Amino acid sequence: MNLMSSAASALAMSACLLGSTGAMAQDAQPTHRPVKNIVLVHGAWVDGSGWKPVYDILTKDGYHVSLVEEPLTSLEDDVAATRRVLALQDGPTILVAHSYGGSVITEAGEAPNVVGLVYVAAHAPAVGEDESALGKGMPGYTSKQPDAIKKTDDGYTYLNPSVFPQDFAADLSHKQAVFESHSQILTAAKVFSTPMSAAAWTTKPSWGIVAADDRIINPDLERWYYARAHSHVTVIPGASHSVYESRPKEVAKVIEDAAQHAQG
Repeated sequence: MNLMSSAASALAMSACLLGSTGAMAQDAQPTHRPVKNIVLVHGAWVDGSGWKPVYDILTKDGYHVSLVEEPLTSLEDDVAATRRVLALQDGPTILVAHSYGGSVITEAGEAPNVVGLVYVAAHAPAVGEDESALGKGMPGYTSKQPDAIKKTDDGYTYLNPSVFPQDFAADLSHKQAVFESHSQILTAAKVFSTPMSAAAWTTKPSWGIVAADDRIINPDLERWYYARAHSHVTVIPGASHSVYESRPKEVAKVIEDAAQHAQG
C-alpha cells in the first residue's frame, strides 16, 4: 500500500509540475499575434506602382498587402477610396502612406480595423489643420522655387517635369525619374488645403520615416509631425522624397516593426 501510495503521489506531483510548466509556457506567449494585413497609400502626383519594391518585400515575408489607387480629385474622395480597401481586409491592419497620403490616412485611419499608422515622408495634420498651411510654416525646397509646381486652368496641379527628377526622386535612376515626371497623376489643388476632420494618430500608435534629403516636404516638418504624434521615428540619411522607392528595405523594415508591435 505504501508503494502504491508513493507512486500515486509521484504521479500527482508530476501532473502538477507539468500543468504549471504548461501554464508558464502559455503565459510566456505573446499577448497578440503580429498583424498580417498591410494597406499602402500613395501621395500626390504619383500612383501606387511606386510601392512595388516595398510590396515585393512584404509579400515575400508573408504579409497580405493591398494598395489604394486614389483618384486625387478631393481629400474626401481619396479617404473614401482608402476606406473601401480597408473594408476588404479580414482583420487588423497597418495603414501606410507616403507624402500627401499621410493626410488621407490621418482621416481614414479612424476605421476600427486599423491598429497602426506608418507615415513615410508624409504629412500628419491635426483636426482643423491642412498640409498647405503647415507647409508654409516650414516650406520645402521645391515650394520656394518659382514655377516648380504648375496648375491647370481647372485647378489641378503637377510638378514641373524639369525639376521632378532632382526634387522628387534624386536617388532614383535618372531614367526612372524622368519617366515618373511624365507619368504624373494630376492632383486637385484643393486636396492640399482641405482641413482634417479626424486625426487617427491621436488615438492609434504611429511610426514615422524622415527622408533626410527630402525637397518636397521639409524634413524638419516631418520630424515635427512625428514628435507631436509621439511616433516611433526612423531617419534615413540621404533619402529623397521617393524614399519608399529608393530605400524599400528600410521602409519595409519599419512597416514590419509596426505590424509586429501594434496590438492586433
